[in-house]
Amino acid sequence: MMRSTTPYFIVDAFTDRSFAGNPAAVVPLEEWKDDRWLQNVAMEMNLSDTAFLVAREDGFDLRWFTPSAEVELCGHATLASAVVLAELGKLADRASVLFSTLSGALLVERYGSVFLMDFPALTVMPTQPPRGLLESFENDPQYVGQGKYDFLIEFESEEAVRSITPDFNELVSVECRGVVVTAKSDDPQFDFISRFFAPAIGINEDPVTGSTHCLLAPYWAPRLGKAKMVGCQASPRGGVVQVELRGERVTLGGEGVVFARGRIAGK
Repeated sequence: MMRSTTPYFIVDAFTDRSFAGNPAAVVPLEEWKDDRWLQNVAMEMNLSDTAFLVAREDGFDLRWFTPSAEVELCGHATLASAVVLAELGKLADRASVLFSTLSGALLVERYGSVFLMDFPALTVMPTQPPRGLLESFENDPQYVGQGKYDFLIEFESEEAVRSITPDFNELVSVECRGVVVTAKSDDPQFDFISRFFAPAIGINEDPVTGSTHCLLAPYWAPRLGKAKMVGCQASPRGGVVQVELRGERVTLGGEGVVFARGRIAGK
């Protein structure tokens, strides 16, 4: 007897080529399976995030899991999900899809190979750094702030951000999803540069993080005097995120490439 299988896709998000950007797994489901199965699949995929989709009348339910936990917001796996829907013929050019998530309704529009995602803007407020935060980094910061999920630290230069080697044993003790480090970019094609470290949820460094740009856009917009910006996430894989601050919302734009597809055996 043939065993039932579940399709999955691996998508490199926020890039126009394979082996760059941030890889995410996308698993379309006919109906929800139990949370233990979802978490085990994400653990087995061993990517920073795995997205699970179930169709509904007005779009799709969407959930995201890291190898160790479910998360409330994930940009690159949302982009990857839209790329997969386009690949399956379920998201036409110049059309949109509505995802129902733990962070509310998220609208994604497709314009050829570019996908624009409507996400909530996340504010950051100056804060007194908790024990272990600054001790995890070598350089002195210019600013330390805290958002809904993450701490944000601005350093004096792009070189300072690129050269950071965090003490993850120290950083994992800080109570937060992760830490965004950022600086103004020296490259004229980018407005700001960032990196994201999240050992507390099993990701030492995330290659490209859409959700942190929901924090970075409101942070940099008044400092740079512009609403439309281009962010470079300077991980070893690297990626580019187009952002536009629109009041309490942020539009995140990027491309994605289907790297692989397969099937999950068993129930």
